[in-house]
Amino acid sequence: MSVRKLFRSRGNVAMYTARKTIETICFIVLVAAILSAAAAVAEPECKPTVVGNLHVEHFQSKIFDRTMTVRIWLPDGYDDAAETARKYPTLYMLDGQNAFDQCTTFKGEQELQIDETVTRLIAEHKIATMIVVGVDSAHGESRDYEYEAWKDPLTDANQKEPDGKELPLFFGSELMPYVSSHYRVTDDAAHIGIGGTSVGAFAALYVALNRPDLFGLVLAESPDLWLGNGQLLRDTTLLLRAPDRVAIGVGTTEYNFPQSKAYFAPLRLTKREAEAATVKMDQILASNLTNAFIKHPQVQLVIEPGANHSAVFWSRRIPTAILFLYGGPKTSH
Repeated sequence: MSVRKLFRSRGNVAMYTARKTIETICFIVLVAAILSAAAAVAEPECKPTVVGNLHVEHFQSKIFDRTMTVRIWLPDGYDDAAETARKYPTLYMLDGQNAFDQCTTFKGEQELQIDETVTRLIAEHKIATMIVVGVDSAHGESRDYEYEAWKDPLTDANQKEPDGKELPLFFGSELMPYVSSHYRVTDDAAHIGIGGTSVGAFAALYVALNRPDLFGLVLAESPDLWLGNGQLLRDTTLLLRAPDRVAIGVGTTEYNFPQSKAYFAPLRLTKREAEAATVKMDQILASNLTNAFIKHPQVQLVIEPGANHSAVFWSRRIPTAILFLYGGPKTSH
């Protein structure tokens, strides 16, 4: 109850009662401040783990009707006077809050360490100097709604149709024009990549397949190929144009979590069946992309034994993926 409510419509309230009430409120506020200070001591403020020069930008998206947060990681030397005309190979990462900083990641997850990885690969002269753009996802269930082009009929049959089909337009008409107007990113699709993990990996594939004019490279860790009952596999079966290079990663035990048995039981599936199917789908996707009619891309498929669906393993595979995508000529796998 507020102080204003305490004294509202009281008429002739005794001064003694008012003073005691105020003293009580002050005591409560003091105790709350002490408890808050104690909590701050018990839980120290998170120390950012970003390596390098990270800019955080915001702009309003008309397509998704929300403020978008964009995290632009710039390489050493970007601001040097001798580099002002240089444009850089670029990687756009979905779920940008997970890419660079442990303090901004999803609760319970670890960061993907994109900044550490790219810094090291550049220093070792294994990849060219590049820019990474992290695009934050929406919070909670809105993330899936924005990233999915089709819902999962096994688990979301009663949900409304998602909005992910707008992502290619969002990238082409809003995000990339905004970034290119503020930073010296390349406009050569052969050196522009898009990446993500889980449903973000699905979204990266979907955008690249629908905007081959914008993206020649794709990084997809544990892509959610269950969406649309495997629709992306059907869509790539007779594919005209694929990206130039695609790095796909998946674990053999993607669903190795304590709650998996209870999750799959209503779907009349076992964890083993689901994991085998997931690996098989990634293998089919890799084959479909390789067999595109016009562009036969270089595809790297990494199947990691014992890896599950988490950032612990995604961050471990991402260096190999970035090296494959940005490290010069490769052979198909």
